[in-house]
Amino acid sequence: MSLNSHITELKKKHQTLSDSVEQMQKRAGSDDMEIARLKKEKLMLKEEITRLSV
Repeated sequence: MSLNSHITELKKKHQTLSDSVEQMQKRAGSDDMEIARLKKEKLMLKEEITRLSV
């Protein structure tokens, strides 16, 4: 897998997590711990994307 395709896959995963977090936040009674976990995972992906893009 080339670096560009790897970065593209990471960006797709980041967007999927972003969509999931947004959906969960709109629902009443959402699990705050799960949202926090997804946000942390999303941040780690963003950091990895940034690191690889430099």
